[in-house]
Amino acid sequence: MQFGIFTVGDVTTDPTDGTEPTEHERIKAMVRIALKAEEVGLDVFATGEHHNPPFVPSSPTTMLGYIAARTSKLILSTSTTLITTNDPVKIAEDFAMLQHLADGRVDLMMGRGNTGPVYPWFGQDIRQGIPLAVENYALLRRLWREDVVDWEGKFRTPLQGFTSTPRPLDGVPPFVWHGSIRSPEIAEQAAYYGDGFFANHIFWPTSHFQQLIAFYRQRFEHYGHGSADQAIVGLGGQAFIRPKSQDAWNEFRPYFDNAPVYGHGPSLEEFTEQTPLTVGSPQEVIDKTLTFREHFGDYQRQLFLMDHAGLPLKTVLEQLDLLGSEVIPVLRKELDARRPAHVPEAPTHESLKAASASSAASASSVEAGV
Repeated sequence: MQFGIFTVGDVTTDPTDGTEPTEHERIKAMVRIALKAEEVGLDVFATGEHHNPPFVPSSPTTMLGYIAARTSKLILSTSTTLITTNDPVKIAEDFAMLQHLADGRVDLMMGRGNTGPVYPWFGQDIRQGIPLAVENYALLRRLWREDVVDWEGKFRTPLQGFTSTPRPLDGVPPFVWHGSIRSPEIAEQAAYYGDGFFANHIFWPTSHFQQLIAFYRQRFEHYGHGSADQAIVGLGGQAFIRPKSQDAWNEFRPYFDNAPVYGHGPSLEEFTEQTPLTVGSPQEVIDKTLTFREHFGDYQRQLFLMDHAGLPLKTVLEQLDLLGSEVIPVLRKELDARRPAHVPEAPTHESLKAASASSAASASSVEAGV
């Protein structure tokens, strides 16, 4: 089981004092948060990709490459890589380069994003979002798995005898998660390839994501990658933690009430009842997170959103201390104990490399008639 945090990189005014970080301060804060994540024993740091204010992470691989040089264990990922508006060739090369720099500590999450205008900014038509996601990812997979690619599709110029460089580290492409909050077509895509499916269920009711994840699991089994309960699932979450529950509610309420995404809508009480957001003590976060397994089955990755809505850096780092020292050790022990032996752990570069070597050895044995 992997635990980590993801950031959307928003630049938001602190409603308690009216201060707002500069873009430079926010970018530096995201790096500090990633370093803290490794320090407190988390497994994963993931950054979003946005190309518009009030967000700053327009170049995830630049940020992750910098963090790679300052960490040694942390898996570096994305909480969205825009497969619809990025060129698959550039994604293939950027993440292979990052793989080498980070000695394999890299995976990524494909998504379409939630900002409609990004399509025309990069010369695409939002009405073609799903076809773009399907075609671009099919090409990306080939670029990582074939040394020379001839290709022709609908949305970009053809490729003739093209080799993406550098080649993936150890001949093993980064593991891919497909993130979606609404589209069964993306769940189908993840299942078809045997990739991971990440349901960032932080805004919508549990029942919606139960259907989406169940569909992914069924299709994963249909395509012969394993039983439905062996499908690779990741979940989002949100938490605000203080040693005393009421202190957490009192401190977080003004941030929630004024947050650009969900402020001025449902009350904090309503939102925590209907979504994964947990505000309270470490034990309350543990208890609620353990219910995710009851709703969605055994899963492999849990990421928390901790640095949003204008929360100051000092507060976020305090949250990570509590998450790493009092929440994650208990969750890791409990969820690992409950996971059946046949349900796989989250893929890593080393496990994928071992699987690739085993597959190659089996193929050689068959060819030799053993």
